[in-house]
Amino acid sequence: SVFSTLRSARGAINFRKSLLRIAQRSYGSGPGVPVSNFDSRPLNYGTLEKNLKIVRSKLNRPLTYAEKIVYGHLTSPNDQEIAPGKTYLRLSPDRLAMQDASAQTAILQFMLASLPKTVVPSTVHCDHLIVADSGAAADVQAAINENREVYDFLQSASQKYGMGFWKPGSGIIHQIVLENYAYPGGLMLGTDSHTPNAGGLGMIAIGVGGADAVDAMAGIPWELKAPKVLGVRLTGRLQGWATPKDVILKLAGLLSVKGGTGHVIEYFGPGVDTLPCTGMASICNMGAEVGATTSVFPYTAAMSRYLRATHRAAIADAADAFAPTLQADESARYERVVEIDLSELVPHINGPLTPDLSHPISQFGKTVLEKQWPEQLRAALIGSCTNSSYE
Repeated sequence: SVFSTLRSARGAINFRKSLLRIAQRSYGSGPGVPVSNFDSRPLNYGTLEKNLKIVRSKLNRPLTYAEKIVYGHLTSPNDQEIAPGKTYLRLSPDRLAMQDASAQTAILQFMLASLPKTVVPSTVHCDHLIVADSGAAADVQAAINENREVYDFLQSASQKYGMGFWKPGSGIIHQIVLENYAYPGGLMLGTDSHTPNAGGLGMIAIGVGGADAVDAMAGIPWELKAPKVLGVRLTGRLQGWATPKDVILKLAGLLSVKGGTGHVIEYFGPGVDTLPCTGMASICNMGAEVGATTSVFPYTAAMSRYLRATHRAAIADAADAFAPTLQADESARYERVVEIDLSELVPHINGPLTPDLSHPISQFGKTVLEKQWPEQLRAALIGSCTNSSYE
C-alpha cells in the first residue's frame, strides 16, 4: 500500500541518519594531521587515548600494543564487555581497502544504503584480475581488454562515492597501502587475507569478506571476537644471509598453520628495533599462513623513517609525539610468548605442500632425500606475495 511504502521510505531515511550519527560519534571531526595525502580526515590519536583511558579503568592492567589499538577503536568503550576469546567487540575502523575481485559486490551492496559517500576512507585497487603470463605491459593490457566493464564500474563508483581508485598497473594493493595509507595506531579492514601486511607500519590490519567491507563503508560498527595476543620476543640482530622473511618462516614451523588462530601476533623485544619497515611488513604479511587474525609491530624509528621517505612527515611527527602509546605497556601480559634470537636465525625454506613445513636451507637437501620428494626444483617464490624482494 501507499502507507507501507511511506513507512518503508521513512525507515530508510531514519536508518541513513542513524549511520551518520554513528559515524560522527566514532570518527569525530575537526582540524588535524590528515590520515593520508589523499584524505582530509584527521588522525584519531586523541580518540584513541580517550578510549584507552576508559578501558584502563575497567581492566586495571597493562595493555599490549595490539590491545591498545583494538580497544582504542571501540565504538562505545563505556558499554563494552571485554573478555579475550569470548566477547565480541564493536569497533570503528579507520579505513577500508578493497581489491578489484571482491570490491564489485561490496560496492553494489553499499549502494543500497543510499549514502552519498563512504563513511570511512576507502580505496579500490585493480590488481587481482591481472594474470601473469607474458610480461607486465602485455598482461596489464590483456586484463584491461578482458575486464573493461568491471574496471569502468569500479572507477565510476569510486568517483561517485568518494573512494580512491588505483587503476590496473598501479601496483599491488598491499604495497600501495603500505606506501600511502598505513600508519601507526590505525585500524584497517581489507578484502584480502594478506591485509595484515600493514602491521609492518604499526597498524592493526585485518582481512575480511565483502559483507564486513560494506559495514565499514556504511559506518556500521564492525564486530570482532576479542582476540588473544600471542607475543613473539625478538632479540639479537640478523646475520649473514638471514633476512626478515626468515623470521616468519621460522615462526610458521613453530606454530603450524593453525597455531595463530584466534590471536593477534605481536612482535616485541630489542630485536624489533633492528628490522626495516618493509621487512616487518613481509613478516606480518605471512602471518595469515599461521591462521592469525593479524600481526603487528610496535612503532619504531624505522617506521618514522619510512613515513618520511614516503612523503608523510606530518604523520611521522604525530606518531613520534604519541610514541609511548604506540608500543606495549611495561609488564604487558601475552597469552603465550615465543622467543626468536635473530643472531642465530639462518636462511629458511618452507614447503613443499604446506607453508608451515620449515627447513633451514642447509638441511633441505637431506630432507628431500629422506622424504623422497622430487629432486628437481621447478618453481619457487622469493620474498612475499606483496614484495618479491629479499627483505
